[in-house]
Amino acid sequence: MPSEVCPLCFSDQVKKWHTETRNPLAGREYWLCASCDLVYVPSGFHLSPEQEKAVYQQHDNRPDDAGYRRFLNRLLEPLLPFLDTIKKREGRMPEGLDFGSGPGPTLSLMFREAGYDCVDYDPYFAFHPERLKRQYDFLVTTEVFEHLAQPAEVMDQLLACLKPGGYLGIMTQRPRNLEAFKRWHYLMDPTHITFYSEACFDWLADYWKLQKIHVGQATIILCK
Repeated sequence: MPSEVCPLCFSDQVKKWHTETRNPLAGREYWLCASCDLVYVPSGFHLSPEQEKAVYQQHDNRPDDAGYRRFLNRLLEPLLPFLDTIKKREGRMPEGLDFGSGPGPTLSLMFREAGYDCVDYDPYFAFHPERLKRQYDFLVTTEVFEHLAQPAEVMDQLLACLKPGGYLGIMTQRPRNLEAFKRWHYLMDPTHITFYSEACFDWLADYWKLQKIHVGQATIILCK
C-alpha cells in the first residue's frame, strides 16, 4: 500500500500531517486522510513481522494482574448488558472471539468468568485460523486496531465472523488535534501505525452499515 493512498478508505486525498522528532522514532511520518479522517504511518516505516512480534513479547499482560483486568473491564462492562439481552431473547449463551488476544490472553477469561464462552485468536500467539471460519455473537479487539496495516481488510474479516445483530467491541486510543498529537505518548510504540478519531469511527460505522451503541473514552461498541 503506497503512502499516497489511505489504507482504510483507499482515498488519495491524503497529506503528511506530522513527522516525529523524538528518538528512537525521529523521522517517522504520519499522514491524514481527508476522506475518512484516519491517521496512518506509511508502510515504509512499518516493522517486519519478526520485529513486531518481538515488541509484543515485551508486554507483561497477565490474567492475575488486577490493573490489567481493570483496564480490560472498560470494554467488558459495557458489553455485558447486550450479551444478557441475547441470552434472554434467544434462550442461549452468546459466544465470542477475542481477536488479537496477545501473549497473555485475559479478556476471554474474564468473559468466561462472567458466564459467556469466548475463545482467542492472535496471528502470533493464538494462531487458530479455523476460528475465523465461523460466526460469533460478539467480537472484542483491545489495543489491536492501532496495529493494523490493512484496517479495511481486517474489518471485512471481522464482520464475516460476526452474526447479524452481533457486537464488535473495540478499544483503542484516539487522536485529537495536531498539537496534542505531537506530544502523544501513543506514537512512541513502533507497532502503532493507524489511529482512529471519532470522525473516523463515524465514517467506518457508516461505510460498513454498523450502529454505534456505546462510545467510551477509548472504547466503542458497534452492532452489525
